[in-house]
Amino acid sequence: MTPPITILMASYNGARYLPAQLDSFLAQDWRNWRLLVSDDGSSDDTGQILAHYAQGPARGRIEVIDGPRRGATANFLHLLTQVDPEGPVAFSDQDDVWHPGKLSRAMDWLGRQNGPAVYAARTTICDQDLRPLNPAPHFPGPFGFRNALVQACLPGNTTVANPQALALLQAGAPAAIRRDVVAHDWWVYQLMSGAGATLYRDAAQVLLYRQHPRNVMGRNDTTAARAARFAMLFDGSFAGWLTRNEAALTEAAPLLTPENRALLAQFSRLLHLPGPAALRLAREMGLYRQTRAGTLAIRLAAMTGRLRARPAH
Repeated sequence: MTPPITILMASYNGARYLPAQLDSFLAQDWRNWRLLVSDDGSSDDTGQILAHYAQGPARGRIEVIDGPRRGATANFLHLLTQVDPEGPVAFSDQDDVWHPGKLSRAMDWLGRQNGPAVYAARTTICDQDLRPLNPAPHFPGPFGFRNALVQACLPGNTTVANPQALALLQAGAPAAIRRDVVAHDWWVYQLMSGAGATLYRDAAQVLLYRQHPRNVMGRNDTTAARAARFAMLFDGSFAGWLTRNEAALTEAAPLLTPENRALLAQFSRLLHLPGPAALRLAREMGLYRQTRAGTLAIRLAAMTGRLRARPAH
């Protein structure tokens, strides 16, 4: 029998929007799934809602475990360490709504791959009442380690990984937890591209991405959001993230291909170089983001010394 897809959900005080997401799981045309929820100590009705679905419409398909209570990224990484390694996994936010074909679309592509493979897609950005605002940006690629080192491109709430990819993620997760990586989906992109997995970012919009005041990250398609992210390149935030990510990848370096281990060693050196030298190495390595403006911004940050390593947490 084919193992089910395990949906990994990190929950915390999500009662307001959780039923709509759970209903969208039940409406999937790919019926072979189970849900593993890691709850970070919710004080609202999240637990009662999950219990209601576990005893009723999703009987036998939901398991709830205690989360580490260190934020959403740590909670998702904790889920990776707890899931059965035999089947595929799909990451899920607690406040989105999936289209009925989300899982089947991912599994159709994954079923045609050999070796580790990860599927991701686009979302439809909505307001808190699920009124559509805009399609999420479509990145054309290419997707690879030179991009992943400096940009997160695989939205976690759309990501599905096959069992071979999951084995790599489980092997690398302890280092990511120790090094306190900033975002699980960015780390997934880095480790998977570094390990030579096949990556695909579908242009289709597979879910409604709800925006509300408590979003952990939120949309990145507005002028204000882009300006805020640009500012982080130069205020030390981005450099700190790079330092934590690099440390986690270095611990997991045996999982990477020889070529990407060499690239990681260069990147580690880049993070300690003064501006002009960092810029030269960034260009030699071919580091890039998905837009020309984004690549120029990374090079400007390197040239001004804003990518230099900060102490890891």
